[in-house]
Amino acid sequence: MGLAKTVMVQGVSSDVGKSVLVAALCRILAQDGYRVAPFKAQNMALNSFVTASGGEIGRAQAVQAEAARVDPTVDMNPVLLKPVEDTVAQVIVHGRAIGNMTAQEYMRFKKHAGWKAITESLQRLREEYDIVVIEGAGSPAEVNLRDNDVVNMPVAVEADAPVILVGDIDRGGVFAYLVGTLELLEPWEKERIKGIIINKFRGRKELLKPGLDTLTRLVGIPVLGVVPYFTDFRVPEEDSLPARYYNRGGYRDPDRPGFGCARSGGIKGIEIAVIYLPHISNFTDFDLLETEPETKVRYTRRGDSLGWPDVVIIPGTKNTIDDLAYLHETGRAGEIVALSKAGVPVVGICGGYQMLGRKLRDPLGLESKRNSIDGLGLLDMITELQPDKMTHQAEALIEADYGPFAGLAGRKVRGYEIHMGISRLGPEARPLLRIVSRSGRDVSVLDGAIRGDGLVFGTYLHGIFDNDSFRHRFVNWLRTRKGLKPLCGPTGSSESERERAYERLASTVRRSLDMTLFYQLFLSMK
Repeated sequence: MGLAKTVMVQGVSSDVGKSVLVAALCRILAQDGYRVAPFKAQNMALNSFVTASGGEIGRAQAVQAEAARVDPTVDMNPVLLKPVEDTVAQVIVHGRAIGNMTAQEYMRFKKHAGWKAITESLQRLREEYDIVVIEGAGSPAEVNLRDNDVVNMPVAVEADAPVILVGDIDRGGVFAYLVGTLELLEPWEKERIKGIIINKFRGRKELLKPGLDTLTRLVGIPVLGVVPYFTDFRVPEEDSLPARYYNRGGYRDPDRPGFGCARSGGIKGIEIAVIYLPHISNFTDFDLLETEPETKVRYTRRGDSLGWPDVVIIPGTKNTIDDLAYLHETGRAGEIVALSKAGVPVVGICGGYQMLGRKLRDPLGLESKRNSIDGLGLLDMITELQPDKMTHQAEALIEADYGPFAGLAGRKVRGYEIHMGISRLGPEARPLLRIVSRSGRDVSVLDGAIRGDGLVFGTYLHGIFDNDSFRHRFVNWLRTRKGLKPLCGPTGSSESERERAYERLASTVRRSLDMTLFYQLFLSMK
């Protein structure tokens, strides 16, 4: 069996939709009978995922693998950078953290050890799959970074991959972006570009024809298609929190077919306030809460009014101590404590869970120059950060039997762990979960904590709200507290929601591209 064919998606800049288009191509190729894998040599992201082997990769590659109908592996993202400070990042190679590096240290590292990891992973994928769809990063025309690039054109050459260049028309200036990018490329780099995609178009395609004709004449590269801006389905984002999350209003349509008994025309509902943190990570933990009817999820930034939500959730973070200091310094910590005293439930996930305790300690300076900081004091708990990083897919049994967990004791939930530190509970806090499986191995480890009144709880288990039965129970608990009728019909399923999104994404992109030309472009490569 020969090596897999390859195709690479690069962009004129960051945030042009590369990750989502790679997911679309993965699903289209899988639909067409190919065994396909995604690949991104180096990813800088706080939104990460844990594979079945316990390795940590960028969440975008996990999403792309799911779109391709294959299990994600560390080879799909061999190098992951998780920013700790502006010029320092935790470096993860083949799924394992090897330490924090400054920008200068990483520049030296990636030229040799980093590139070796990248080429080894790419080779393994090409030996195992029929096609590898490769995602670039930023822009190949960032001339100041060209000499140290290990993710764009050097990967295209290593993989012998034809490149599709993507431009985002929604931000404006797409033709200048595309022409300017191609002008800045070296001749051998430009030769790699075999097609162009215009992404996120709103309007009638025929209005673009004069621009497309001029673009083709100027650059001599065919336009594969124009992909519309879509809002009726969503594929998880790569990393930074999109603007559409902030303070958005409205509720999910309660009259959508298949939803339950509560019908109030969108007037009544619950509001979930998620606290924005400077180093927020894994914000997709809360995506599926939005699939519940009459449920509004609102991210609150500095200066935004926290208001009077039905629950406050503190998410995960790459730098728990500095983000906790941010909450204290901005007064947000006091607002959360005041709401809790007034009876508003407060939930913490991973780093957010650590913040709920009485104190957070970092004696080794793993995350911050602060060795210790007071927590919010909402849980009787003290956390100490430790160098060993826990990364596991996990299964747990619910230990608590009150608050939103009433009647759920002994039920199984699934998720994944990505954390550094041990939390020790005092007498006023009780364990929330018992982890019974980590990376496929049987264990028995208590996790999380819940206060005696059930109004404050936290866990290290990312993805707890992806468990459909618990999510539904949690939402109905909030509704009942507010005097609303519970939802009594079938609500969204995490797997079915994602599967519908992948299918609709693939259908949208397939209709938008000249697929005959697409296949000709990369199958013709030797």
